[in-house]
Amino acid sequence: MSESENIVLNVSGVNKTFGGLQALSDINLKIKEGETHAIIGPNGAGKSTMLNVCVGRLVPDSGSVMFGDVPLTGKTPYEINQVGVARVFQTPEIFPELTLLQNVIVPALAKRDGNFKFNAFKPLSAEKELIEEAEHVLEDLGLEDQRHDISASMSRGDKRRLELAMCLIQHPKLLLLDEPTAGMARHDTNRTIEILKRIKSRGMTKVIIEHDMHVVFSLADHISVLAQGAIIADGKPDDVRGNPKVQEAYLGGAHL
Repeated sequence: MSESENIVLNVSGVNKTFGGLQALSDINLKIKEGETHAIIGPNGAGKSTMLNVCVGRLVPDSGSVMFGDVPLTGKTPYEINQVGVARVFQTPEIFPELTLLQNVIVPALAKRDGNFKFNAFKPLSAEKELIEEAEHVLEDLGLEDQRHDISASMSRGDKRRLELAMCLIQHPKLLLLDEPTAGMARHDTNRTIEILKRIKSRGMTKVIIEHDMHVVFSLADHISVLAQGAIIADGKPDDVRGNPKVQEAYLGGAHL
């Protein structure tokens, strides 16, 4: 298989401005199938803006985003999700009034059936296979004992894992994670690292934005570094760790 055939996500020449601020400047990224690609950088570097461009929440001023041979630029977030891209957000986006099990079933039905509006009063007895899969996903993430609890009462760490479960049941080809361990205690962070390692062993391609260098160097096969909207370094973790430009960008911040 050639390198071009092995590229899952191809970000080419992407620029984005807000007013007079250049948020992204000529961003070029190639994410290979099966790898965990971390994107790091100081606050305000443009990391979340780049992910928002990839999932259709923002339209770039120029450039393109390709998912395999499918152009993502110009598609809606729903359309992008339907072709196999799922995202875990900085702030968990769940249905707080529903149980954990219902939260996981909703995106599974949406992916299977298209536009779907969850009806809490409609029996799900006909969806036995889907319920069993949702329970299995919750068990995989250590949430099975809470499956009938209302999700609003969960801790932040558990809400992050629930949102991950909502993504995984869709069987995405590409999983984008925006600071998946933000606000977690260390034991929750380590638990999340182990979960993401298990996902990696199944061959899922992942892009992770993360400030915690312990998480980055525990998971990443490849690292791209953003600073002031531009990529200043790109390579294997050990190469990036020792890059003087990266050290300068993180001066007074995270320790590499």
